[in-house]
This record gives sequence, C-alpha cells and structure tokens, in this order.
Amino acid sequence: KKKRQNLSFYRFFHLGLLGKKVTLLRGISIIIGTIIGAGIFISPKGILIHSGSVGVSLLVWIACGVLSLFGALSYAELGTCIQKSGGHYTYILAAFGPQMAFIRLWVELIALRPAAMAVISLAFGQYILEPLFMPCAIPPLAIKLATTMGISAVMYLNAMSVTWSARLQMFLTFSKLLAMAIIIMPGLYRLFAGETSNFENAFDTAKMKLSGMPLAFYSGMYAYAGWWYVKVNERGEFSSRTLPLAICISMVVVTCCYVLTNVAYFSVMSVDELLASEAVAVTFAERVYGGFSVAIPVFVALSCFGSMNGSLFALARMFYVASREHQLPMVLSMIHVRRHTPLPAVFVLFPLTVLQLFVGDIYGLLNFMSFMRWLFIAIVVLGLLYLRYTQPHLPRPFKVPLFIPVVFCITCFFMVFLSLYSDPLNTGIGFAISLTGLPAYYIFVTPHQKPLWLQRVLGKQWCGGLILIP
Repeated sequence: KKKRQNLSFYRFFHLGLLGKKVTLLRGISIIIGTIIGAGIFISPKGILIHSGSVGVSLLVWIACGVLSLFGALSYAELGTCIQKSGGHYTYILAAFGPQMAFIRLWVELIALRPAAMAVISLAFGQYILEPLFMPCAIPPLAIKLATTMGISAVMYLNAMSVTWSARLQMFLTFSKLLAMAIIIMPGLYRLFAGETSNFENAFDTAKMKLSGMPLAFYSGMYAYAGWWYVKVNERGEFSSRTLPLAICISMVVVTCCYVLTNVAYFSVMSVDELLASEAVAVTFAERVYGGFSVAIPVFVALSCFGSMNGSLFALARMFYVASREHQLPMVLSMIHVRRHTPLPAVFVLFPLTVLQLFVGDIYGLLNFMSFMRWLFIAIVVLGLLYLRYTQPHLPRPFKVPLFIPVVFCITCFFMVFLSLYSDPLNTGIGFAISLTGLPAYYIFVTPHQKPLWLQRVLGKQWCGGLILIP
C-alpha cells in the first residue's frame, strides 16, 4: 500500500513539473534566461575570426538574432499543434516517423549533448582560473582539470537535489545578467565619449572569406542557443497567444543585448587585441576596471556554470519521452524515489562529456556539434512544412507565415553543407556520427533485428532505489 502511495505521489510530482501555465512576463523572463548564457563570452572571437571585420561581425550577430527568431516562431507553431514533451525528438517523430527521430536521439545522446556540455565547461574552466593566473597564461591541463571538476559538481548537484539545482539556477541567472551589465555600461560610456577608433573601416572585407561565414554563423547561433526549449510541455506551458509574443519580445531584447555587448568590446579592444585574447571578457575588464577586474571572470564562470546546470533538465525530459516510445532503455526514464532526480540520465552523460573534453578544444567542438545541431533543427522545421502539406487540417492555434520556415530551412541547410567545405574534419566527423544512427536503429530498436540476449538486456527493468513514472 505504501509503495502504491509513493507511486501516486511521484506521478503527481512529475506531472506537476510539466504542467504549469506561464504568463507573458514570466514567459519573457524564462526565454531570456534560457538563451543568455555562456555563449556571449565564447562566441565573439569565433565570429570575428571568420567574418574578418568589426562591421561584418556585428551584422552576423544581428542576422543570427533574426534567424533565431524565425526558428523560434516555427517551433512555436509545432509546439502548439503537437503538445507533447520532448522538443526536437517529438517533432521529428510526428513528421518523419520513429527512424528519423531515433537518429536525432542517437546523435543527441552520444555526441551533441556531451559536446555542448564540454564547450560550456571549457569556458567555465578558462574563466574560473583567470583570477589565479593573471596576467600569465593558464596551462591547458589546468583548464581541463578545472573543467572536469565543474562538470562533476553540476552532475552531482542534479543527481542529488532538484530543489537546490533550481534555487542555484535563479542565482546564476542573476549573475550572468549582472556580468553583461558590467560590460555594456562602461563600454557604451566610452563609445559616447568618443572612443570610436576601433570602428574605423569597420566594413573592410579584405580578410573576409565566404567559406568562413558558416563557421561565423555557428559561433553566433551558439550564443542564441536555447530558444527551442520554450515549448517542451505536454500540457502547454504557454498559451497560443502568449508564446509567439513572448518569443518576439525576448529575441529582440537578447539581440540588442548581444550587439551592445560586442559594441562595448570593440570600444575598448581592437580586432587584433580581441583575437589575441583567450578570455575576451577578462581582457575587457582589465582595460576598464583595473584592480577590480577579478570580478568579471568570476561572474562569467558563474554564468557558464548556470548554463551547464540548466541544460540537464531538458535532456532528462527528452530521455523520458524517448524511453516511453521504446527507443531507449526504460531505466533512462526513471527518477530516484527519494531525491526525485533523473539519476540514470545524468550518469549516462558524464563519461561522454569528459571524453570529448579531453580530445577537443572550444572552437573545434563548437563546429563539430553545430553541424549536427543545425542539421536536425533544419529537419525539424522542414517537418513543419511537411505537416502543412500532409496534414492541412491539423489544429494550429498559432500559424507562422510560410516564408519564415522556408527562409529558416534554406539558410540552415546552406550553412550546414557549406561548413563541410569550411571545416571538413570536425563537421565530417559530425556527419559520420549522424550516419551511425541508421544501423543503431536496426540493432537497438527494431524488434526483429535484435539478438535475443540484447532484447533481454534492453528490456529488463530494475528499481534499485529508482521508480518508473509511466
């Protein structure tokens, strides 16, 4: 009887997490808090390297904001007509069936999510050690060790307590907004005071190459990452009226913040100085705040830690939905009976993240994961167009103008396939990993293709301290 009561409680607990309505103001704060993170402190250098000039880099930031807005509005239509948890996975499942959905899930599990965590974590390690090593360079091994400690702390926190993880996230969101304000305000002051020498010949395109533009967009779109999490709820966190309005307002605010932050950087640093910096925000702080510059890397490190912490919750939800569709072992949909945390999902991610951390660098990993991420996001939005054609009578409380998903799809596919030429090694590895999802589907999912021993292993359910939420 007590076990039945516990099961009822945890079912209520789980559904309670998934079923809260969100007002417009809270929706705006959620979207802004989800998008703004470590990317603004990682991406400026990557964009400038591949765009070649100050003016073109600022245009890339604006273009990435517009493209993210188009993608978010497309996802808003999908989210209001397919009201199920799981995000990308659920939308591909509804449009193209289980095989394509599993390939997306496979790539997310073994490569994309660990690489994304590794990129954020490397930025965390870089910034958290800056106060200790300034003005000397940080040994690469020290960065990787600090990064491993940060990943371990995030995983432990998410494995031990949902409550403390949520409370910490509120503080970390405040930290990253404060870090941006500390950068923007003095930068604009210097700009209005006449410090405009770094903006002369801003659109000099002598160093610009078309083949490098996809990689510049990869860095820019990485900073806007997170807009696809605004609708992951089966019971409709946002109403059909609130969601598109919250998206539009939020994306305008985020784009303005990002452009102003980069303007602030260029008001203090030249192109060569920014490219030579290993931690752009730290170099900026040293020029502006002098002895007080130690505060900036601390706030940036907290921002990175918040991004690491926040990304695990959506991953646990996707695992829950995929295992419910019988495309992952049921153990990955389980939560701990006392701690209420998705322990299996957390533990699966940890070794894969640490492995990628030690074999790659920030920008190599960013290109590697961006190829896979934007390929499948483009496929999701292509699914919207496919559903418009195959299921025209499907209820759509919000319907985006057709040109928005069309422009988004064309831009993403062009960016993805051109990057195979721009960075053939990292993007080629990502493409090869994506192709491995096809044989994995027939081995692990298709019942008639599984060996008997594998069916027994994958089908076995165990409850040692865990409980399955059906």
